[in-house]
Amino acid sequence: MNYESLETRRSFLQKAGLALGALSLAGPFLKRAYAAAKKKLLAETDPMATALGYKADAAKVDTKKYPQFKPGSSCATCQLYTKVDETSGDCQMFPANSVTNGGWCMSYSKKAA
Repeated sequence: MNYESLETRRSFLQKAGLALGALSLAGPFLKRAYAAAKKKLLAETDPMATALGYKADAAKVDTKKYPQFKPGSSCATCQLYTKVDETSGDCQMFPANSVTNGGWCMSYSKKAA
């Protein structure tokens, strides 16, 4: 074996180790992104959504029916919400679906500042 082949092998092993390390760190993020991409947007007619008064647009919440609603509250500012993309995210109340970031339901709990 000559020096060049050892150096090439060493370089390959270093790069492979870095790649495996990066994949192991990125794995949970990729898994979550993949799972979120498969989720359908929650329909307001879904039985659980209806039970919790979910509206995809918080501006359409009936404030007489839901007096706990405060202007400016939305899924995006709720502690149960995790943003996935620019328009939607995951909600702990609706694990099988994604919700709009501008939505609202009566489980709303403002994120701590």
